[in-house]
Amino acid sequence: MASLTIRNLSTTPLELTLVERFEASSARTSGRGAVWGLLRLSSSLVGSGGGGRCVPLATMRSMHGSGHNGLLPRTGEPPFARDEVTGVRVAPFASQLTYIRAADPEREVLRLTFAAEIARKRPSTQQLETVIRRYTVDIPAASPRSIELRPLDAEQDGPRPDDPGSIDAAATPAFTAVYSVHGAHLAVMSSAALGSWMATVDGTWPLSSLSLPGTHNSPACYMAMPSVRCQAVDVPTQLANGVRFVDVRVNATAHAHPHADPRMALVHGAFAVSVAGPTWFANLYGSVCAFLEAHPTETVLMSIKREGSGRGTDADVARNLLGCYVQPRPDRWYTRPQIPTLDEARGRIVLVRRFCLPLDDAAFRQPDGRVGWGIDGSDWPDNCAHGIAAEGRLHLQDYYGVNVASSIQRKIEYARAHFERAASQHFPASKTIAGAAAAAAVTTTAAAAACPPIFLNFLSGSNFFNKSCWPERIAARVNPAAIEYLCMRHGVAAQGPANLDVGDGSTGIVVTDWVGLDGDWDLVRCIVAWNARLQLKQQ
Repeated sequence: MASLTIRNLSTTPLELTLVERFEASSARTSGRGAVWGLLRLSSSLVGSGGGGRCVPLATMRSMHGSGHNGLLPRTGEPPFARDEVTGVRVAPFASQLTYIRAADPEREVLRLTFAAEIARKRPSTQQLETVIRRYTVDIPAASPRSIELRPLDAEQDGPRPDDPGSIDAAATPAFTAVYSVHGAHLAVMSSAALGSWMATVDGTWPLSSLSLPGTHNSPACYMAMPSVRCQAVDVPTQLANGVRFVDVRVNATAHAHPHADPRMALVHGAFAVSVAGPTWFANLYGSVCAFLEAHPTETVLMSIKREGSGRGTDADVARNLLGCYVQPRPDRWYTRPQIPTLDEARGRIVLVRRFCLPLDDAAFRQPDGRVGWGIDGSDWPDNCAHGIAAEGRLHLQDYYGVNVASSIQRKIEYARAHFERAASQHFPASKTIAGAAAAAAVTTTAAAAACPPIFLNFLSGSNFFNKSCWPERIAARVNPAAIEYLCMRHGVAAQGPANLDVGDGSTGIVVTDWVGLDGDWDLVRCIVAWNARLQLKQQ
């Protein structure tokens, strides 16, 4: 039987103190039967439930399977083995192969107790001190998705009326554990409130240094042609659960004055995103604005591309977007042709432009006279394993031509390789970048030189003519593989396909299909968790 490996993907030192073994019983739970299970060690997560309003939940379940057999300790029975553990201390962003035998699959459940060293300020004195909080988690899980568990100290160690300086255990950090049964590998990471996870990120970091969850063809969540639908839930639900990059395709109509008509239909290729009738960019834009109004610490990168069968041109899209959406609310957009810092982008939509600009229109010129509006992705390479656009500002993995099922593994390898490239980047300390830009009067050239590129990693692919290569079928294999890589191999030297050295461990922007199905946001949580490594770098 394999020994248990523990990886700490948080900024908090962890020590395993107790292992209890229980006889297992089967737990029937809804879901797709993924190998990976997420276990919450606190109850502060936002948005763990709720499918989108696009398709009834029963319909989605029937598409992907009806259940999964998890494991539970047998009711009322004590552990048959109980071992106090010494010497298993895992530093932040470190791994340790322990001497603990992993759970016997299908027969037993391990209950692990961790002691976490948490640095906090006492409310009464503001003095920094270290407190120990204990957490417990059962592996394997009763469910393939998140399970909320309270810290063991929450009840007996809460704030005391006789001591106004005491620390509220309920306010201590939350953690998420991801366990691989076959790998005997447990990854423990910080859990953010996904609706506002950027609130805790230093705003002087450029967006390219962050690990950002995204969705491919984000509004394609409606009943549609098989290769058209890419998402399980709608854009508001995606944003509430941590997604910060949305991919939008619009159909432009040619008009004598195109900016006079704000309607742009949402499409995927030549098809509308819904068979029930047209859906409009204006509604999606309103949803994003409403989210940012309610969450001013967040930003949303919006990639916009012209597709569909309309007679409009890229220039029509540009003028429509400018006249109907950007000019009425310039404070809601970031359209400079460079990568902003998080503080520059908070509360705004950052335009990633996949259409060309009208060269003769002064409205799209910058103060220095150059044509430029948004991050320019108009030279986006097609179907690429590693392409470069925007004068080097964008590094892309967007291999979507998965024509046969055997090519899905190739897609997985391309995604892993791009994860490795992103993780190998070294970012200057955030305040160094901010200082360099300030010293150079924040010119476009100086800011671009000081800022690393964005790594965009599309996990999507499809083939209309092959049922085994429709988006949800590809996502069912690629998404779990991405979770496995991020938990076990990402940010580990010589563990990626190219054996690259490790830099700061960013994932880049990870653009996904079918996240949020049945409330499963595991992949998003894993991506967001990697931002803690930047926090560790600044300490």
